[in-house]
Amino acid sequence: MKLKSVNSGEPRFPLGDLVTTPRALMALQVAATPTALLIRHVKGDWGDVSEHDRHQNEFAIKAGLRILSSYTLATGTKIWVITEADRSATTLLLPEEY
Repeated sequence: MKLKSVNSGEPRFPLGDLVTTPRALMALQVAATPTALLIRHVKGDWGDVSEHDRHQNEFAIKAGLRILSSYTLATGTKIWVITEADRSATTLLLPEEY
């Protein structure tokens, strides 16, 4: 499967409503901005996921399934960004909050 370039300026899918957990928001305030991670996510830069999960995300875009990105902040904290299958919402959360 050929992966689409993450450098295109167009969003690859709708994000829906944006939601974050309080703990993820605290982690982001220290080390990153939610906007930066959301831009990476919507452009297809899935962050720290396996090759299998990268392919699953590419399939999920076409098939209308859940999309998961994982990013490690400068502090070492991991943040997940999950867009729901129906594209109604995208949530930023810590993996242990899933």
